[in-house]
Amino acid sequence: MKQNKTIVIGISGASGSGKSLLANNIVNELGTDQVAVISEDSYYKDQSHLPFEARTSINYDHPSSIDHDLLTQHLSQLQHWESVDIPLYDHSLHVRKSQTKRVGQHRIIVLEGILLFVDPELRDKMNIKIYMDTSPDICLIRRLRRDIIERARTFDSVIEQYETTVRPMYLRFIEPSRLHADIIVPRGGENRIAIEMLKAKMRELLGPDA
Repeated sequence: MKQNKTIVIGISGASGSGKSLLANNIVNELGTDQVAVISEDSYYKDQSHLPFEARTSINYDHPSSIDHDLLTQHLSQLQHWESVDIPLYDHSLHVRKSQTKRVGQHRIIVLEGILLFVDPELRDKMNIKIYMDTSPDICLIRRLRRDIIERARTFDSVIEQYETTVRPMYLRFIEPSRLHADIIVPRGGENRIAIEMLKAKMRELLGPDA
């Protein structure tokens, strides 16, 4: 049996800061199937037991909205070369889908999400922690585009959510969590210097057979 231990790279920062873009750019450019991307969003707690109106009022930017215990458990299994079934989440309906995604036996897991560095046990699972330092106005513009186009939300609902929960939770939880980062990346997910540095580090971790 293989004794490989999976390396976990965490990428955190505000919503719209470029976490997903950075993660996917790095993995796509590496051109290897030994690296997988997991989103913290997949671990939002299922709200199917609530009416839709009640689901929309939940604070999805608070750590309590995410099942970090399950995420931590899955990372522990992945780090010991086991496979896990990653939940899939429907942001439009605020429920978990019936399907899951099988992930396992990857040398590197790139984990991205807004609240990754808030939970101490979750932080301990990460070998490298990266914080995306992007200006709040850029983050808001990106969030507006994403939520309106991809998640079928109205302009007014996105702004109301931003003022009510997104910005307050950013100031309370996300921005302070940057203190736990090993690397701080400015200018979003297309920062070429950051991408090349991280690719070089990941190639080093993968070794000559990558």
